Amino acid sequence: MKEEDLYILKRRIKALCNSMCFYFCRVFPIDKKLVSVCTFEGKGGFGCNPKYVVERLHKMDGSLKFVWFVNKNAWEKEFPEYIKKVPNTLWSRAYYLTRSKVWIDNYRKPYGTVKRKGQYYVNTNHYTLGIKTVGLWRGAGFSKMAYLVSKNDSDMIDDLIIDSKFCELASPKGLIYDGHYLKTGAPRCDVLYGDRSVIKQKYRIKNGLPEDAKILLFAPTFREGAKDGKRFVYSQLWSIDFKHLIDCLEEKFGGKWYICFRVHPQLAAGFSDYENDEIADRILNESQADDLYEIMAAMDAYMTDYSSACFEAAFAKMPVFIYADDIEKYERDRGSLYWNMTSDSLDKVTANQEMFPGEDWVFPFSIATNNDDLEHDVLHFDQQKYEARLDEFFGKIGLVFDGNASEKVAQEILRRI
Repeated sequence: MKEEDLYILKRRIKALCNSMCFYFCRVFPIDKKLVSVCTFEGKGGFGCNPKYVVERLHKMDGSLKFVWFVNKNAWEKEFPEYIKKVPNTLWSRAYYLTRSKVWIDNYRKPYGTVKRKGQYYVNTNHYTLGIKTVGLWRGAGFSKMAYLVSKNDSDMIDDLIIDSKFCELASPKGLIYDGHYLKTGAPRCDVLYGDRSVIKQKYRIKNGLPEDAKILLFAPTFREGAKDGKRFVYSQLWSIDFKHLIDCLEEKFGGKWYICFRVHPQLAAGFSDYENDEIADRILNESQADDLYEIMAAMDAYMTDYSSACFEAAFAKMPVFIYADDIEKYERDRGSLYWNMTSDSLDKVTANQEMFPGEDWVFPFSIATNNDDLEHDVLHFDQQKYEARLDEFFGKIGLVFDGNASEKVAQEILRRI
């Protein structure tokens, strides 16, 4: 037996044993007022889509009770007083999930989790539009074990939150999901809608920055691998000249610019401050913060390599820059991308036709592969042309974004209750 097959067999046996805990806990009745919540497999705190749904639910029905699963190494994370923090352990999950009328999660439930009849599971996901592929779109990069975990979770989901035609076409293979969608838009993006001036002012006061300070949020994704079916993530050293980037931003847009770092939640625990003596007083690190989107709402520009949040930053019409100095390697390691970044001219990158046949979507952001390209993209940025590209792109993909996603999701949850 291959090592991967042996690993899968062990995981199957473990999942079967774990499921017995859920069946045992069925001696307890379902509490129609109890809602169980989790983010990023217990690594996350009060953030992402679940945060905004829970806040809205609490306002709409103060009698609801919330429990939030948190890992041991994230136990110090703070939550509102109306949320009970509980350990993200097997028996804790079995007890609370089995008793809850509603489940809310932005990731996957552990293999072996069992839902009972009469419960409602809404998966908010933690991305909608994207660059990097997931699921079966990754080809050999998607392990058998990952498929089993995804399929087990997707079979339990009653509603998956999406925001566009993109999601409808990508999810069946990407998320191994062929169930019902809630096309409300992502609740976490509500904070990006409309006037952000108060949020921006509060952020600058909180961090001791000048009132007119301008900030670029740098939020790269993680690199992911697998060995013998076991998944792991790792970081990458950046080749970006941040000092020169700040100079370019100030030349183009004026003002005094700062760089705010936000690495992926999978890497946040091990990330320390970016060190560069030349710009030490221009660097902020928000990698440990629970909610990316309140931070993003305070920003003036956004930069990433392959993070899906680039599209969400664009909802607020802020400038978005892509710095991807390893496109060919990343696509090879990932299996594929949703966009033809390695075959098209970087001036006009189109949608992958294998995944989106017949769609003429054009990637709306400039792509730099080195510091010279990035300098050009910043200095030649044209806000009017940029917004026209975004409007055309969002129109073609049928984007749903009106600042009311949280309320729409909460209303559906209350209806189900």
